[in-house]
Amino acid sequence: MKVDLSRRLVLDELWELTAPLLPRSTSRPQGGGTALVDERAVFAAVVYVLMSGFAWRYLPESFGVSSATAYRRFTAWTEVGLWRRLHRAVLDELGARGEVD
Repeated sequence: MKVDLSRRLVLDELWELTAPLLPRSTSRPQGGGTALVDERAVFAAVVYVLMSGFAWRYLPESFGVSSATAYRRFTAWTEVGLWRRLHRAVLDELGARGEVD
């Protein structure tokens, strides 16, 4: 179900703009850690929280992402300027289509 929810909330066109802007996950030098989660599912979870106004702790389990993971990724993405770069990418795409006045 998480795949369907992620794809419904984050359309393919938005994901195609977003995916290249996401910082690459690096492996930990000491090894270990938890398995990597689906980036699109995390992005969809973050979008859901931001759009709904719900607290992070109320993130539905159907996303397949823990609220802690979603919040950590949101914070990391904010620190690297993802939202500003994504905003610019969306505007550029809309401009290229002639949909920005």
